[in-house]
Amino acid sequence: MGQISFEEDCLVRELDSRYYGFLDLSNSKNAEIKNLVQQTVTNLQNYIANGKVHEMKNTFDDKNVIQKYDPLNVAGEHMENSSSQNDEDSKILEKETNEKGFISDENPQDEQYVNALCKLGHLHLLLGEYSEALSAYQKYLRFREKNYWTNHAFIYGIGIAYFKLRCFKWAIKSFQELLYLSPNFTCANEVHLRLGLMLKHCGEFHIALKHLQLSLLYTYPSTFSELQVKFQIAHLYEVQNKHKAAKDGYEFLLNEKNISLELKADVYRQLGWMYHCVECLGEKKEREANALNFLQKSIEAEPKSGQSLYLLGRCYAGINKVHDAFLAYRNSVEKSEGNADTWCSIGVLYQQQNQPTDALQAYICAVQLDKDHKAAWTNLGILYESCGQLRDAYACYLNATKQISFQSSLLRKKQAIRMKRDTIGLSKGLSQRITFLEGQLSQAPLPSITSKRRTLCSIEEAWNLPISLEMNSRQQQTAQMLPRQNAKQSPIQGPPPPYPHSQLSQSPIPAKRIKEDGSGQQELIQNNVQTSSQLHPNLINISETLGQRNFNTMPESNKVSEQSVVDTFDDISNDIYKHSETIKLERLSQDALSNTLNEDSRHHEYNGGTTSDLSTTFKIQMDSKQLMAAVKLLPIDEPPVHCTILQVNAPPPSPPDCPPQKLTRDQLLPPTPSVHLENKKNAFSPQLQEFCLKHPIAVVRGLAGALKLDLGLFSTKTLVEANPDHSVEVRTQVHQSPDENWDTSQGKRVWACISHRSHTTIAKYAQYQASSFQDSLKDESDKGFPGSQAMSDSDSKDSVSNSNIVLKRKKHKINSKMLRFGTNVDLSDEKKWKPQLTELQKLPAFARVISAANMLSHVGHVILGMNTVQLYMKVPGSRTPGHQENNNFCSININIGPGDCEWFAVPDAYWGGVHNLCEKNNISYLHGSWWPVLEDLYKENIPVYRFIQKPGDLVWVNAGCVHWVQSVGWCNNIAWNVGPLTGRQYSLAIERYEWNKVQAFKSIVPMVHLSWNLARNIKVSDTKLFELIKMCLLQTLKNVLHIQEYVKSKGVEIRFNGRGKNEASHYCGQCEVEVFNVLFIKEQEKRHVVHCLSCALKLSPSLQGIVCLEEYRLSELQRVYDSFTLHRTQGLAYTQ
Repeated sequence: MGQISFEEDCLVRELDSRYYGFLDLSNSKNAEIKNLVQQTVTNLQNYIANGKVHEMKNTFDDKNVIQKYDPLNVAGEHMENSSSQNDEDSKILEKETNEKGFISDENPQDEQYVNALCKLGHLHLLLGEYSEALSAYQKYLRFREKNYWTNHAFIYGIGIAYFKLRCFKWAIKSFQELLYLSPNFTCANEVHLRLGLMLKHCGEFHIALKHLQLSLLYTYPSTFSELQVKFQIAHLYEVQNKHKAAKDGYEFLLNEKNISLELKADVYRQLGWMYHCVECLGEKKEREANALNFLQKSIEAEPKSGQSLYLLGRCYAGINKVHDAFLAYRNSVEKSEGNADTWCSIGVLYQQQNQPTDALQAYICAVQLDKDHKAAWTNLGILYESCGQLRDAYACYLNATKQISFQSSLLRKKQAIRMKRDTIGLSKGLSQRITFLEGQLSQAPLPSITSKRRTLCSIEEAWNLPISLEMNSRQQQTAQMLPRQNAKQSPIQGPPPPYPHSQLSQSPIPAKRIKEDGSGQQELIQNNVQTSSQLHPNLINISETLGQRNFNTMPESNKVSEQSVVDTFDDISNDIYKHSETIKLERLSQDALSNTLNEDSRHHEYNGGTTSDLSTTFKIQMDSKQLMAAVKLLPIDEPPVHCTILQVNAPPPSPPDCPPQKLTRDQLLPPTPSVHLENKKNAFSPQLQEFCLKHPIAVVRGLAGALKLDLGLFSTKTLVEANPDHSVEVRTQVHQSPDENWDTSQGKRVWACISHRSHTTIAKYAQYQASSFQDSLKDESDKGFPGSQAMSDSDSKDSVSNSNIVLKRKKHKINSKMLRFGTNVDLSDEKKWKPQLTELQKLPAFARVISAANMLSHVGHVILGMNTVQLYMKVPGSRTPGHQENNNFCSININIGPGDCEWFAVPDAYWGGVHNLCEKNNISYLHGSWWPVLEDLYKENIPVYRFIQKPGDLVWVNAGCVHWVQSVGWCNNIAWNVGPLTGRQYSLAIERYEWNKVQAFKSIVPMVHLSWNLARNIKVSDTKLFELIKMCLLQTLKNVLHIQEYVKSKGVEIRFNGRGKNEASHYCGQCEVEVFNVLFIKEQEKRHVVHCLSCALKLSPSLQGIVCLEEYRLSELQRVYDSFTLHRTQGLAYTQ
């Protein structure tokens, strides 16, 4: 073992993941530190190996262990097989899970051994050895599963390792947890940047923008410049088709004096390509001139940019300057010959010039560089088909559709907004061609001696052409020297793709010739043109050339635009940060890191560590004076750590595992709990409330009749008479059968539920609703079709018969009828809707909008749609996608009629399973719009309630129940939320409140503000509910006291501001978390925006120029806290 001096040891001890990106060990200036780190790694590996002797013995004795974790395999899997993000993440998780079997919990290792694993991970990370770093981090995690969240440097390090290995799902999870635990983490700006880039890559544009903007607020040292982040923001607008905002962003950057040449080249390239593709930027001639001008400026700024040269070639090709296009392509190949897009475009030009052999060679080069290049395979197939070589065309089309089927669904999600229809059209168009060719090939005669000679060599022969072999060899030689254009591109190895095997080609069948002068050729051209209209804009489809059209008129911005930005993550880490790679270790020590390197150890001491466990210091049994005395012992040299209202020492919230019990088919389709009311006495009986609280979801039949509710007050006719100009939010959706959700091409069932938002008035929607009904009556009289009357009326397993499902599906595939759903009609204004709101007072107390027994009545201000009534106006097929209610509160839904609604519901215990399926389908559980595929739920052992809601029926959705709804007929519904005063309701609400923070999702129920109001207003006899509320009061009062001590230490005066009557709760204007009692506002701001402490420190680390306001005097909070005690009386508080 090498010897390290004391000074060197101190230096190495200081190094951890927070130096990543700042300390460049590949720089010769840091060779001494690099040698020291490498020597330490060797020492740590020897130490760990010696400590694992006993562990390895147990490993080999364990017959259940199948394979050992191999970090080298991890690197290979993540760096080369990144075409499928889901597969990647699954492999990492599987390896992580398998690895846990190697160390028994019965053989705990000493503290030094565990810490050595974490330190080893940090050092591997600094050396750029990401798979080795991940391996060490995961081993550390096995020993620290119960308190890993106290080590923030570890969470940051493993997040970076996942990020570099392109496991974005796990990197996002790690970074989200880190920001939740420590918003003021030393490298929080780096975390926000990477989250923004990954979420942009995943298609979560709104939240990506939020993180990128937050990364700009920090004053911490940064590995990226402000201009580079603004470039990413401009590009984010571009990929959302917000072209004006993108153009303004790019032009702003060009006006900056300190912009680097590299960034200037990127900006010019993006602007040039936008002008080429986006019609709204001016007349075509003017746009093309601007495009050429900007791309040439990009090349001037960065002469070695093969990407800009490639795009320049595309522009020249678009205006038929073939020679100039060839020159640009040739120069692009010289700069970056590994670009498959360039070779594909060269093939297009050759084919336009009627040089099929040259086009073939170019396409072969493209698919050899990137086996998954859909455009090249598609164009190659069209080339073969135009030459009558149907068997080769069939093989190419199958390769293209295979890549579409197996392409990363993450990429599809990312581009869904911009090109979903085109992508789907590509799959559908190729499927049509494949079906056509299968029919042709199955009827083809056997080859004969007199057969006409082929125009082109076969795909297998072309793969082995000299130019292709040379390209293959050169690509392998230069693979490690060139930046990866795409993770899917890799050196070609092995034989060419074989001809696909199918039932029609079990024996060799020759390609059938299409007559040059016959109608078959014209039909082929027409079919090709039809296919081209459905192809992806990225795919340089030449079928229109066969029909003598100019293919370059179609927009082609998406893929190339993505590649031209620093959106491949190796480029993000290496290129964006070049200006600060040589920053030495001393810079961080002298700047922000010097004050924060001990952050984690301090956090460990007073928030869940072993030396001074918070649970023994802060308890709900403490009174306010004891609490204040304990807070004064906390350090104030650093900002207070994250405040959670969950139990002390609780881990970061995450979706729960599903119950392990295996369910039978009948249990997967449980009967829906229902009760039929016959009179008012039944409605007001305590048993009804108990029945509803006992089940995940329940149907109360006959409620309107029993209570003599006048549902006509909520009919469309009455609404129009009362307030015809009242606003209605409209969702435009595809009409589909309730248990189906097909993509636009009808190719397969999907989870994504697409709808488009607009607005109208009640009167206009009523007109649409009525005309839709009249049209339906006309259609039914014409066709004699009974429509939706086939629906079952039972409480459980309501569904359409198999024959009806097939019938509806076929009809839907032909029509793809669109509908408009009127949603979120606000009925909160008592002046406008007094008769309607008065009528609802007839409901029993537990179901009323306003009631002392309803938590949401204690918020003290309006939360639209939750403690106010909302109305929904529907035509058949209107969908409310899958969701849980805001903050997991219960909800009430009454069907006004005249039509029915069909409901689907999953018990709250299984919401984690639904969340995982959303992730699997690349849809955000919180932000996305999804309609579950029932078979997917059943396969994952998730039960589904399914039932019909008739007019006058009330549906009770219990806390946390996942549900989705579709109207069967024309109807209106009214709905609102309620919060029964139970421990279960409050527990689920605060759990979701905290998980929303992790997900950067705004909780519209201010749980802290609500909890203090509950403590003021009610007496609680439920022990669990009391303890949970008291814990929330304890945690928030402790945080308020600690923040005030910290602010005073900065010399900032705290001014009393108070609260107005019915004043809304405050949320941070930057991160959208609830801000309770202590508000921070910029002094010189015209529009006063409230900030939390973390965001205020981003604006001003010393809090200079920040005004600190107090809503409640400490004496009042202390009085409320001390007065809130367990009320020991018989009976339930929520029955008041």
